[in-house]
Amino acid sequence: MKLQKATAFALYAVLELAAEPGRQRTAVEIAEKYGISAHHLAKVLRDLGRAGLVDAVRGVGGGYRFAGNAKRLTLMDVISLFEETGVEAEEPVPPGEGQDIAAGLRFLLAELDAQIGATLRSISLSTMLKLIARRPWEGVAEIKPTRRTQTARRAR
Repeated sequence: MKLQKATAFALYAVLELAAEPGRQRTAVEIAEKYGISAHHLAKVLRDLGRAGLVDAVRGVGGGYRFAGNAKRLTLMDVISLFEETGVEAEEPVPPGEGQDIAAGLRFLLAELDAQIGATLRSISLSTMLKLIARRPWEGVAEIKPTRRTQTARRAR
């Protein structure tokens, strides 16, 4: 699943703010930490504010503070603010007679989308923050591209 930049920025910001809900952070602080555009992040934070997930504090010493419920708010709740979810992507081949391969691929992709959606709806921000604290990715060997993948990249 590939997320739009705004969606990824929203997840960074919400999780960063939810990790320390009493602390205010500026858009610049968060943007610098993740190496992203502070201007783009400010627009995302404005949208998160409209959705009631963050509160903006104006003036000197201002910033953003988490305003949601980390135990109830899911990753999908944040993602659905920025992505069209539940809408099927444009199909490469319209459905028709004798297109079993196309129908099979559509079926499989719909099943995968449903599984991804269910997983994202089941993970609260609180659960995600616990996962991040455990750092399960450390000690896992990096998956190296296969020879076929490397050849395909060179061909592009």
